[in-house]
Amino acid sequence: MRSFVPEPPLHSVFVFFFLTFAIAWGLMAMMLVFQDAIEAAMGPLRASHPLFILAVWSPAISAILLVLWYGGLPGLRRYFSRLLLWQAPVGWYLLLLIGLPLIYYIGAALSGTLTREVLMQPPLLELLTLVGFMLILGPMEELGWRGYATPLLQRRMAPFWAGLVVGFFWALWHVPAFFLDGTPQSGWELMPFFIGAIGVSVVLTAFFNAAQGSILVPILFHWQLNMPMWPDAQSIGMYLFVVLAVIVVWVKRAEMFNMEHAATEVMPCPTGGAQ
Repeated sequence: MRSFVPEPPLHSVFVFFFLTFAIAWGLMAMMLVFQDAIEAAMGPLRASHPLFILAVWSPAISAILLVLWYGGLPGLRRYFSRLLLWQAPVGWYLLLLIGLPLIYYIGAALSGTLTREVLMQPPLLELLTLVGFMLILGPMEELGWRGYATPLLQRRMAPFWAGLVVGFFWALWHVPAFFLDGTPQSGWELMPFFIGAIGVSVVLTAFFNAAQGSILVPILFHWQLNMPMWPDAQSIGMYLFVVLAVIVVWVKRAEMFNMEHAATEVMPCPTGGAQ
């Protein structure tokens, strides 16, 4: 007989957003105000800087703390069991493996930078190191955005609206990084990124639900978005993600505007297990 593990209440999503922004923006503000002193003590500010990594992990940190608060270790085990969910229609994996890289190549081609980007690839060993590092950087955010916030919001709103809300906060959360020299975002345009991130969130919400609330799927999706071998498609690529979102919403409109098949559990009971 398994012990009862209560699901986090809906209002805890506000606590999640507060903690996530407090950790990330607090660290970013500290790096902005004391950048010289921090760089003197811990090295130049870049994606691999410890404080930047900690800021990027803030959604994961917040989600894990809240899961432990409401469910303890049994709840955490159930939460992480969603890393084992992967089954989804093959079309979603074609989008993941082929569609996402294609967007970057089309965006770079439309920007006139495709040839330059292809020729600027780093040596193989360096590229593989970057690929591995990108897996443990941005994708870890998904433990919070899709792992915690999205299921809770989908208890009260259809997936389309949940995707918009999470996408808005996801994009807003990135804003301080645009004003810090040395961060990946410092060389990007803010508004195309902001709009594109919301579009990506809508698409990812549909994939997330198709995979029955998988955490693994958003991690793989985010990893693919950050792959260093894809050409830089800023800013056209961000608008292409909005186009993709429109297509996905239209094709999946029955599911996107219906809460019936939305994933709403943060700590699901193992299949066949009694609570």
